[in-house]
Amino acid sequence: MFVNQTESTAFVQSLKRAGVSISDERQVIERLAEAREWHYAFSTLVKQGRRIGIWFAATAKLRSPRLQRLFARYHFTPGAEAAFEQCLQR
Repeated sequence: MFVNQTESTAFVQSLKRAGVSISDERQVIERLAEAREWHYAFSTLVKQGRRIGIWFAATAKLRSPRLQRLFARYHFTPGAEAAFEQCLQR
């Protein structure tokens, strides 16, 4: 497994543990693993994923502070985290 693939897969698993439901998890993991810059690829999936059947939804156990720590741990920008949280509210 490549470093990108390992890190991006760990991030996806962490999102699930944080209370995020992912519609097509396998496709998300594959797309992130293929991307040279998986952070950018993830942000693109957040914004455009619904067109290809990928969406993210909050479950009852989602807590915003936990999500904020997760995005910080994986070095996302505050804007990327805010866009993700907005995506969850739709």
